[in-house]
Amino acid sequence: MTRLSFRRLRALLLVLGPGLISGFADNDAGGITTYSLVGAQYGYGLMWVLLASMLALGITQEVGIRLGLATGQGLGGLIRERFGVRWTLFAVLTMLAANLGDTVAEFAGIAAALDLFGVPPSVSVIASAAAVVVLLARANFTRIQYALLTVGAAVSIAYAISAVLARPDWGTAARALVVPGISLDDMYLLAVVGTVGTTITPWGQAFVQSYAADKGLRRSDLGAARLDVTLGAILTNTVAGFIVVACAATLWTSGHRDIATAADAAVALGPLAGRSATILFAAGLLAASLLGLATVPLTSAYAACEAFGLERGLHWRWRQAPAFYGLLTFFVLSSALFVVIPGLPLVGVMFLSQVFDGLLLPIILVFVMLLAKDRTVAGDLASGKGAQLLGWVVTGAIGVLSTALVVSLLAGVLRG
Repeated sequence: MTRLSFRRLRALLLVLGPGLISGFADNDAGGITTYSLVGAQYGYGLMWVLLASMLALGITQEVGIRLGLATGQGLGGLIRERFGVRWTLFAVLTMLAANLGDTVAEFAGIAAALDLFGVPPSVSVIASAAAVVVLLARANFTRIQYALLTVGAAVSIAYAISAVLARPDWGTAARALVVPGISLDDMYLLAVVGTVGTTITPWGQAFVQSYAADKGLRRSDLGAARLDVTLGAILTNTVAGFIVVACAATLWTSGHRDIATAADAAVALGPLAGRSATILFAAGLLAASLLGLATVPLTSAYAACEAFGLERGLHWRWRQAPAFYGLLTFFVLSSALFVVIPGLPLVGVMFLSQVFDGLLLPIILVFVMLLAKDRTVAGDLASGKGAQLLGWVVTGAIGVLSTALVVSLLAGVLRG
């Protein structure tokens, strides 16, 4: 390798991070639970949603990363500058509400995964909360990024092997990617919105922008940043596909469709695909939950500090950005308390958090699209007409799905 090629490769590697980490973390505890339920209850039937959401994710993340490169600011700060304090509070509180459910889901996933190995939930929740806070507050920025990317890669490998061990019908799965079977049934719409909501999330949209600003990425990094978010979109949906395929090939095919959690799916895979599949599925759930636990509260802290113009970022030490780290700790610990509440229906929290994401996502995307076309904000990185059209199509489609779900559920209540 020539010296020039080495420099280019090094420059590329320094930019990678926001899109890949966001993509890996999208397959968190709530996401794995959603994909497991979808595979067990609908077989390969919702594979088309994964393909559609992969394309939509790539489009929306590219818009977000451009805003981060152009302004050096996160989404909360830009909304405050462009739309004022009231709209900022509305947008940030919307995001924090969704993030709370997601963070509770991460703890629930950790507890469920380690429970399969005999670790009491109270121990796993306390230990994981402490570990994440210490990692984010004490480690340096580069080490944190490498740790998150390593965990994400491990999750991807675990679920890829699980899918192979399940011996699926790959031809049927491939056809389901491009031949959708659409239904207006309430539960089908719920599954579609949940699948979209766990792939394209409010927190993920904000994370790529805030993290790019935190890394100090610049306009000249646009090419590498686009590659980063594209790889992230492809990887997150490929892993999601592996999870759906593994559950479809085993649980759905055998008629064992009555599962409640990803942990249930891991246990049920044992007799059908072997003990190795159970261990890999459970290990993937644990690693993915830890990755989500590190990124979702981090996004909440970014957003809250951006809204009020406070110092934020992992490159600061605790004494330099006490509000940022204090809020990060608060978001982690308050979510942990929910999980140790006796009798809390964690399965419902995990799945509904993804649906909640899907319902709130159009609100966040509207702010992103309005900012992206504003040349006083993004300058020469403002979205062109083609990118704007694609972005608004995605935003509109998600809005229609969310509206259809709400109408369907209300109609069901009135019929009942």
